[in-house]
Amino acid sequence: MRSRGAILREVPGTWEIVDLEVDDPRPGEIRIKMIASGLCHSDDHMSTGDLPAAVLPVCGGHEGAGIVESVGPNTPGFVPGDKVIFSFLPACGKCRWCSTGHQNLCDLGAFAMIGSRWDDPASFRLKSADGTPVAQALGISTFSEYTTISAHSAVKVPEDTPLDKAVLLGCAVGTGWGSAVHSGKVCPGDTVIVMGIGGVGANAVQGARHAGAAEIIAVDPNPFKRDTATEVLGATHAVETMDEATDLAKSCTNGQGADVAIITVGVITGDHIGQAFAAVSKRGTVVVTALGNIASVGIPVSIPELTLYEKKIVGSLFGSSNPNADIPTLLSLYRSGSLKLDELITTEYALDDITKGFEDMHAGVNIRGVVRF
Repeated sequence: MRSRGAILREVPGTWEIVDLEVDDPRPGEIRIKMIASGLCHSDDHMSTGDLPAAVLPVCGGHEGAGIVESVGPNTPGFVPGDKVIFSFLPACGKCRWCSTGHQNLCDLGAFAMIGSRWDDPASFRLKSADGTPVAQALGISTFSEYTTISAHSAVKVPEDTPLDKAVLLGCAVGTGWGSAVHSGKVCPGDTVIVMGIGGVGANAVQGARHAGAAEIIAVDPNPFKRDTATEVLGATHAVETMDEATDLAKSCTNGQGADVAIITVGVITGDHIGQAFAAVSKRGTVVVTALGNIASVGIPVSIPELTLYEKKIVGSLFGSSNPNADIPTLLSLYRSGSLKLDELITTEYALDDITKGFEDMHAGVNIRGVVRF
């Protein structure tokens, strides 16, 4: 099938809209007609080289939703017309991690940056017009009008699901919400700091609110994002710097500091982790959700505080979520009015305007930009 999609030919590079050939689905695969794709900072990390793809060219996008167009042989559970939300981390359901409730760490994820079929590193589902293999970002490539994926990368949702809004459940919402609820284990009455109020940080605020945090301190230099955090998402405070957030957290806790600090900035460095570590109390938790240069090492933290105060630093991939369980749960929360999605989508773009979407992300004018097909 013919399609159009946004690819990177080199890194660092810019997104280019090209014609693509999309494979018919094989056993265990489905082909999707895309409805919407989120514009996530992780895709930008691919274009800058912070998170380099193993194979170029690569078709981008990993937060998406669409309708099943065709189903491969011997692929139970899906029929044409089904609505699906993509999981950018596949879940086989059988490996050690899936079987112990950690689908975000499924062993199939080891092949995600190659962009090929999971069982054959030389087999690609997309090709350029001249027949050159094109890798799929995280094995799915939501920046394409049509895409063929493993059934392990799709979560079926009810027929009446508004995919143009629910698309955010495929990355931003689950990652942010889970960073608070699953990774940070926020409890009722806690004081929580969220560093960076983009698509992921906005949902860390929502997750902290859902978990019953008493004080939620949003940190962002952008006034629009600070206002959104307090007026729309449920943050109790919004400040410009971590110094302000640290002082505020201590003022709320008799000098102790925050119970949880969640790092959701656009490009993380070790200094961000050091700032969050200094802001949390005894037995406080620092949740590291943001990404930066894949080669970065080193965190400036106090070793005595780590030992004597029992502080914790935990990584959070997709908010420690189980996509097959958590995506339907989050959709239910949205339907009940307990989770905001519509308010997170600041601007919609055509596929041809994807570069503008990323420019707006860098300019800080969006909570989340979405490509509509």
